[in-house]
Amino acid sequence: MSFMMAFGWASVMLCIGMFLRAKVPFLQNMLVPSSVIAGILGIIFMNVIPGMGVDVGTDAEMFTTIVNHLFTVSFISISLTSAPKAEGNNAKNTAKGTVGLGLVWCLLYALTPVVGFGVVLLIGRGVDMHEIYGMLVQFAFCQGPGQSAAYGVIFEQYGWENAAMVAITFSAIGFIAAFLIGIPLAKQGIKKGLAKHCGKLDEAILRGYLKKEEQKEQMVKDTTCNSNIETLAFHFAVIGVCYILAVGISKIFALIPSFIGTSMSSMMFMNGMFAAYIVKWVMRKLKIDFLLENSLQSKITGWTADYLVVCAFMAVSVSIIRQWLVPIIIVSIIIVAVTFFVCIYFGPRFGGANDFERTLGLYGTCTGTVPSGVALVRIVDPAFHTSTSIELGACNLVMIASTPVYLIILGFASGSTGIAATVSGLLICAAVYAVLLKITRTWGKKTFSWK
Repeated sequence: MSFMMAFGWASVMLCIGMFLRAKVPFLQNMLVPSSVIAGILGIIFMNVIPGMGVDVGTDAEMFTTIVNHLFTVSFISISLTSAPKAEGNNAKNTAKGTVGLGLVWCLLYALTPVVGFGVVLLIGRGVDMHEIYGMLVQFAFCQGPGQSAAYGVIFEQYGWENAAMVAITFSAIGFIAAFLIGIPLAKQGIKKGLAKHCGKLDEAILRGYLKKEEQKEQMVKDTTCNSNIETLAFHFAVIGVCYILAVGISKIFALIPSFIGTSMSSMMFMNGMFAAYIVKWVMRKLKIDFLLENSLQSKITGWTADYLVVCAFMAVSVSIIRQWLVPIIIVSIIIVAVTFFVCIYFGPRFGGANDFERTLGLYGTCTGTVPSGVALVRIVDPAFHTSTSIELGACNLVMIASTPVYLIILGFASGSTGIAATVSGLLICAAVYAVLLKITRTWGKKTFSWK
């Protein structure tokens, strides 16, 4: 019942969020997604109504659990979806953008935990907040609510109380920063003529829904006979198989000694990705992969993303982290500033005609998620004339290079490594990513100026 009530309240907030997006001009002009509006309403609801003595049938802990499991489902769904391929003469530029975006993301992933650690070290002692909590910020900003919750749970397994709550709070603030700063940045670029493919956003995008006369035939194809099994049911069944397989993979990883085994077994989202690749490979060998419909799979991923955002906001319990709110907000403001300046420095230096769009997408991705980045890109490139959206999706492959970063942090959280070794290791990783930007020639001369 607690799960269904949590799902129900998140759904109520989404419906209200969609209504407000359709009716409030400010929200339309800022292109704030319904999920973010719903999340802000949800965090107020979950922290005010229960405090008045009203039983809402669920709690913040349930929303945290939902975020964890839903994130695994989203990773499975993403991995089951076939990635679009770049074609023609644009392939080289797309590859360059993919590498550049991925390496700058890795750079921030390694640099921001050091900054977060340092800030909490300076201001956290007065409220009894250990500096290690500052190392949760990059999971939230660079990876979003799902992974922040997942890594927070791992921290809690090592004895760091309320780590998941802190991480999710960072994530909620990151989502707000993505649009609060990203949208004015996009509008500034349009004003200065940097957005070469910017057309007028149609009314449907502003209001956030399609009127009856604007709706088109459904693009999703049936791959099964509905009299036998609904196509949607089959796709969720495949996801379920992957989830069970992911649990088995986690148990195998648990056999690895030291904190590495504990950490790898706890990363259900990563194990879900491995499971999806295995299932997809088996289906391809059996020549039944045609049963997976790409458009439908993408819609399932989108469904998980919307509910992930809402539930992440609603998982924040101010009463639990009230004492640490000031350090959390200060760390967030500083990390937003670091992320902003890193993005606007490297973005114009990737070396492509779409560097402005890349800069916007990079900032949105490094404060929220890839969909946040794509949402900002859509403001300046509504018809997706550039390859930026493809590059943002493909750069997930480059992000694998960040593996040493989270292993270093988890080693510190488990007590296996000390402060000096951890900070040194993270700074070395950041330096390596910077060198790789030079080697791959994705850190070159400016292609546009903000002035």
